[in-house]
Amino acid sequence: MKTPSREIWRKYTEAETFDRIVGFDSVAQMWSVRSKEFADSTAIVDQGESVSYSALDAEVARFRSRLGADMAKGTCVGLLIPNSLAFVRAFLAVVTLGGTAVILPAHLDEKAVFGCCMKFGIRKLVCVPETEERTAFAAGRVPGLEVIPAGDLPDTAAPAAEVGGSDPCVIMFTGGTTGKSKGCLLSNTAVMQGTVNGCYGYAEVFEQRYLLILPLSHVFGLIRNLLTSLYTGSALFICRNNKDMFRDIAVFRPTVLVMVPALAEMALSLSKKFGRNMLGEDLKTIICGAAPVAPYLVAAYKEIGIDLFPGYGLTESANLVSGNPESLRLPESVGIMYPDQEYRIEDGELWLKGLNMFDGYIGEEEESRTEGWFRTGDLVRVDEEGFLYITGRIKEIIVLPSGENVSPAEVEAHFNALDCVQDSQVFEAENDNGSVILALEVVPRMTALTAVPPEEVHSFVRGELEKVNRALPSFQQVSRIVIRDRDFDRTPSMKIARYKK
Repeated sequence: MKTPSREIWRKYTEAETFDRIVGFDSVAQMWSVRSKEFADSTAIVDQGESVSYSALDAEVARFRSRLGADMAKGTCVGLLIPNSLAFVRAFLAVVTLGGTAVILPAHLDEKAVFGCCMKFGIRKLVCVPETEERTAFAAGRVPGLEVIPAGDLPDTAAPAAEVGGSDPCVIMFTGGTTGKSKGCLLSNTAVMQGTVNGCYGYAEVFEQRYLLILPLSHVFGLIRNLLTSLYTGSALFICRNNKDMFRDIAVFRPTVLVMVPALAEMALSLSKKFGRNMLGEDLKTIICGAAPVAPYLVAAYKEIGIDLFPGYGLTESANLVSGNPESLRLPESVGIMYPDQEYRIEDGELWLKGLNMFDGYIGEEEESRTEGWFRTGDLVRVDEEGFLYITGRIKEIIVLPSGENVSPAEVEAHFNALDCVQDSQVFEAENDNGSVILALEVVPRMTALTAVPPEEVHSFVRGELEKVNRALPSFQQVSRIVIRDRDFDRTPSMKIARYKK
């Protein structure tokens, strides 16, 4: 089934603004237009340095010269750079020169860097002083590898190349649908489709102030936070350390935040404790994704005058598949599917095609496509209005001795609806006799429990959980409940680290 045209999004944005949301064939084409259109506006603020669009464009041109104006189109260039102006400059230089940016998480050790250089065919490796030491192992073992300091800017400039939509743009790490880390190749068309999708569904789109909290090695950070910011002529303040997030908010006063639910939960808790100004008086919009968003967050943020919009996407879909412009009315949904996609639902699993879809996993046997359709591994339903709901993951399905299939996420959603529950995890465990049971662990939401005496918190929360549990179908009821005193372990993208069977 084809997704609706982009016109379905028009009612959420003023007509003049909506008509400015146009497509580009490539990041190079987008940057050529936007860097001139917003020439005098601030593009990036990093460690007190403010750089305009025109100044950034000039630096990008100089770094293209350092990469080599004659660099062959498609050349894989590794970026071993944490969030910084240096990353933005290097990324734009690579992709506007027609290269393929291989985004290496900045924490990789020297042997992992070497392995990536070999696997992805990296020919140039860009680093900063704090990561340079970890390039030496690869430099001595990868034939012809050139290590380039990100701050090495010659006086000469090199022009951008002619880059088409089908040309490769970026390789990013993903767990895919199997949990094994892979290199996901996204074309310029896919990256630009994801970037434009980030403009739909809210009122004030252009010339905003964004704060960058998410790692740029994650697709949500790269596309929805960085590229949509640049596409819209917005200013992006780079938060180097999340511990400084609230200090940076006070300084920069962002209007838009792109966050994962765990950060949104933390920010809300602190705002309730210390006041709305923890998030700045100018903040109007939070884009939230990369993990399930608790409906509670939508209502709680609205109470303090901030619109929180959940969404859904994958690395393989250039991040954005759907977004929810009506989150207050339908907070459990991840929204309407973005345009230029096709979808089908097979045995509850979402399958996708579209302009935003990846070209493949580099050096990996393709396991996730059937007749051109990408199998997401996500279990979903779509309501009569076309709103999408995620009900679980195929790989997390628990098969009980009775033969019943249980989706942990579907069961967790019932418990997460309680105000006193911040996060939960349903998993397969063994009873004393060795039989398979469902177990539940919960992190309480302490800000919702201020009226409960501290010594009674666990018993109160347990009582609320047991009420919900009794109302569930018998095969979904949990047999063991544990109330945690600390958060779950989390992945680098802040998702809960699932217990292994």
